Parts: sequence; structure tokens; C-alpha cells
Amino acid sequence: MQNEEGKLTELYVPRKCSATNRLITAKDHASVQMNIGHLDENGIHNGHFSTFALCGFLRAQIFLQSWLVNYVLK
Repeated sequence: MQNEEGKLTELYVPRKCSATNRLITAKDHASVQMNIGHLDENGIHNGHFSTFALCGFLRAQIFLQSWLVNYVLK
């Protein structure tokens, strides 16, 4: 919920899994959030990054590593 100034007034805003769009609940203790840094053409970190949130259900599956590699290489 937002107030008239546009600021969030909720105490808890749930995250969504980047791969499955499932809500990551507060009780999902197997979930992770990763920041993957962007590189320039010389292979040096340029200060930007992409954030990925992965739910515990996805981490339990075998295809997680291949999905992550394909998603990062795009």
C-alpha cells in the first residue's frame, strides 16, 4: 500500500522468484537472492548488477544451474 506521497507503507513486501514468478514467503528458508555483476568489454565490473531471487522449490530442482547460466548469459 502506498500513501499520497508514493512511499510504501507496508511492513513486509514479499519477493517473487525470478524463474517461476512464485511468491517467496517469509517461511521459505531455502530461498536465496543473488546480485550478478555486469562487466564491460574488458571484463571489468562497471558498478551495475542484476538481482535474482530464487525460491526454495526451484533450488531443490536439478535444472537450477542450467537455468541460471542461460539467464545470466542473455
